[in-house]
Amino acid sequence: MDTLLQKIEDRKAVVGIIGLGYVGLPLLIRFGEAGFPLIGFDVDSAKINALLHGKSYIRHIPIEPVRKFLEAGQLDVTISFERLREADCIVICVPTPLTDKMEPDLRYIESTTETIAQHLRPGHLVVLESTTYPGTTEELMLPKLERTGLRVGRDFFLAFSPEREDPGNPTFHTGNIPKVVGGVTPACLECAKALYSHAVTRVVPVSSTRVAELTKLLENIYRSVNIALVNELKVLAFRMGIDIWEVIEAAATKPFGFTPFYPGPGLGGHCIPIDPFYLSWKAREYDFATRFIQLAGEVNVSMPYYVLERITEALNDRCRCLKGSRILILGVAYKKDIDDDRESPSYEVMQLLQERGAVVLYNDPHIPKLKPGRKHRFDQESVPLTEETLSSVEAVVILTDHSAYDYAWIVRHAPLVIDTRNATKHVTEGREKIVKA
Repeated sequence: MDTLLQKIEDRKAVVGIIGLGYVGLPLLIRFGEAGFPLIGFDVDSAKINALLHGKSYIRHIPIEPVRKFLEAGQLDVTISFERLREADCIVICVPTPLTDKMEPDLRYIESTTETIAQHLRPGHLVVLESTTYPGTTEELMLPKLERTGLRVGRDFFLAFSPEREDPGNPTFHTGNIPKVVGGVTPACLECAKALYSHAVTRVVPVSSTRVAELTKLLENIYRSVNIALVNELKVLAFRMGIDIWEVIEAAATKPFGFTPFYPGPGLGGHCIPIDPFYLSWKAREYDFATRFIQLAGEVNVSMPYYVLERITEALNDRCRCLKGSRILILGVAYKKDIDDDRESPSYEVMQLLQERGAVVLYNDPHIPKLKPGRKHRFDQESVPLTEETLSSVEAVVILTDHSAYDYAWIVRHAPLVIDTRNATKHVTEGREKIVKA
């Protein structure tokens, strides 16, 4: 352990990042900025080739630091996992999706752990960052790694530190978001703390990997439940003839005891729609039903259907039928000003519209082309947002409130605007064409 700690202190420890996506790539950049030698690993050769040619595949993550590290010989990126032996610290940032039955899909963690085990050597620090249920690090990873004959806390070190990325957030980034760290043993915790202390402004040590794993789930369950609450109240407020956005704005003036959450067309991203169900699944082992989680999931999943209902009603009020109508969707990214469309509710809304006979077009300045996914099979390109496009459709539906959109101009030229994000709140001209959803 002393040798590893000294290498970390001298910033000579080679940091290997497995998974160069929305979590792994910013983390790699941060460790590079901290002065560590780096190896980036990914099974996707297209990502590796893009990085080697100085091209970014994630729009909001700058490629310039990667270019600089490559040119300086500080970084290498590869699909060759045999090179894991060259790394001193291995950080795992692989996906943890759900199966079609809404159960944890840990195949990426399992296969990655098995690969690491093939190259594990004394002195290695292995840290899992992928969100998962409490117990994954010790119950799934540890046995596979100890089958090598090496012992945790003595020969190698194992920890969990949940990622806390918020893509597109201009204030908080990998470097200034506090980093929760839990180790399998005290020595494991000490090594992980030492590593992250060079890359982030604050490390928050906890007593175990299980505490760290549940910390991440609590953060996202908190958001899921509160978003579900305001989504449900949005539907009620509509029936009562009350603007929920005005209500939230007024409530947010209270300086204590209230945190504003905002409704929308559903939940998107890789965290909030997925992570709570990891805990629900694990809770069954303890004969426990996570009722808040399940109820929040039901409410949030229902929101695209509510949006469909509001679109249909808005067209009916104008003597239009949904079937055959041309509907322009604005925004397929799951949140504003990013190019991440994972689990985006826009896809569900688009599919519901198509199933009912609508002709669906979309525009998203951050996503020029849709790629067929696991749940939805869209193969379309973003249409130009012009006066001709707006006047050629029966309705425009705002599903992602990108800053690039000129909402006053859109309302001026569109025959009908269904707004699920309150993006048109400052538009004064043509408000009779706006329908809140």
